[in-house]
Amino acid sequence: MPLETPLHAAHLAAGGKMVEFAGWELPIHYGSQMEEHSAVRSSAGMFDVSHMGTVDFRGPQAREFLQRVLANDIDRAAEQGQAIYSCMLNDQGGVIDDLITFRVDNDFYRGVLNAARREVDLEWLRRHAEGFDVEITEREDLAIIAVQGPEAGAKLGSVLGGDGAAVVEALKPFRAASHGDFYIARTGYTGEDGFEVMLPGDHAVELWDQLVAAGVRPCGLGARDSLRLEAGLNLYGQDMDESTTPLISNLGWTVAFTPEDRDFIGRKALEQQKAQGVAQQLVGLVFGRGGIPRAGAVVNTSEGPGVITSGVFGPTVKGPVALARVPAGNFEEVEVELRGRSLAARVVSLPFVRHGKVRV
Repeated sequence: MPLETPLHAAHLAAGGKMVEFAGWELPIHYGSQMEEHSAVRSSAGMFDVSHMGTVDFRGPQAREFLQRVLANDIDRAAEQGQAIYSCMLNDQGGVIDDLITFRVDNDFYRGVLNAARREVDLEWLRRHAEGFDVEITEREDLAIIAVQGPEAGAKLGSVLGGDGAAVVEALKPFRAASHGDFYIARTGYTGEDGFEVMLPGDHAVELWDQLVAAGVRPCGLGARDSLRLEAGLNLYGQDMDESTTPLISNLGWTVAFTPEDRDFIGRKALEQQKAQGVAQQLVGLVFGRGGIPRAGAVVNTSEGPGVITSGVFGPTVKGPVALARVPAGNFEEVEVELRGRSLAARVVSLPFVRHGKVRV
């Protein structure tokens, strides 16, 4: 039986079409994926992301532990409430998972893991915690509601009111702050401004209903995928996995090679790959008419074959878009094999959409 979030009954009551995802039963849409996508781009929508794994790291050596297991430098989260985005790597530099990690307080950090990697990540983290004075706690008591869109801050602030509204208004991107039992972060997975609220599971329905009353539209997994793809954001298991490194997954910017004496897991492999030159790259593709490319479709380039990692009809772009792992090189057009046909595609810089504006 799939797991259920604290908002499961609310999804059913709202007419959510439920599907199994990463072992959880979640809504793929509430009637119209296109309208949900558009609501986030133009106003505000919200997602139940309680299936994500929230993990607390506490102890005198929490910082030293995270310096070892994250490819990014946790010291970049220098202030209380500051966050970094990073990958956790295996010894070969392959991506075990990507996550956001917050510095909550001195000797206290919080990470948010991908649902599909939850058990793998926890086993890996606990194994590598041996020898460090750090306590790793999975926060199964917490739910997460992501409120996204240009009006997300105003609508979330109107619901929280008073001091809560002031917290929301004061937050900068990739910052978080507490408001009572709520931990509010200005982060998201849509390419729009937005907030993610971590809160006790037994308070989730109340906040969800208040946000609905404030005009925030419930959105499902379908809109979440089309929004993140238009924003050029990777999805674990499709655009990256343990066989790919950040350097070939358009995530080189998340790797901190300084300070030079920080020996994070996978560093030697990445330094070798960087010195030899990267053989592959992750690029954006824009199509005309003729079909929507799906993961696994062959991409033919002047430098050799590649593969589609994610593809979708982009409602904001108003056409099919995809991410593709292709040979390193400079080329502007490719051909994609789709059900016995060859579709022309244009290679573009990511993202396709930023803050509601089409860039391709």
